[in-house]
Amino acid sequence: MNKQTDTDVVINGKKYTLSGYESNDYMQKVASYLNDKCAQMAQQTDFRYLDKETQNVLVQLNIADDYFKLKSQMKSKENDSDTKSNEIFELKHEVIALQTKLAECEKELEEAKGKFYEEEKKNIRLETELAQAKKGMARAKEIEIAGKITGNTTMWLPGMGGKFPGQS
Repeated sequence: MNKQTDTDVVINGKKYTLSGYESNDYMQKVASYLNDKCAQMAQQTDFRYLDKETQNVLVQLNIADDYFKLKSQMKSKENDSDTKSNEIFELKHEVIALQTKLAECEKELEEAKGKFYEEEKKNIRLETELAQAKKGMARAKEIEIAGKITGNTTMWLPGMGGKFPGQS
């Protein structure tokens, strides 16, 4: 806790000694604010014709007005801050949800890539088998044609245990 200090200030032309736990600079700022308020009020033509008590009450009312306006502004800023905090909170949750969805989509993509590669392998294997079958068919036709030319009707079928003519 700060220690108590005494500060001499001049308010509305009169010297006062303020005592408090605030700094000297702060107490001077408070006195300066009061002097500014008194000067603002004194600039109004009707103000100087009022008695001192009424003048003091009007200065106090103006200070209270400043206080409540600032308090209202502060409350508005707090509400804005709360609204922004809620928006940030919601956006963070939306980001987390989107990150989760992204991770799921990436996982699905990896699974789809795996399936695609497996299907590609299967496709290549089937194309290879088809090419081999076509070669076998071409060879079988060659043998069939050769058999017709030689009069031999033995047919060779791959994988079926067929034999070429002249093989035992």
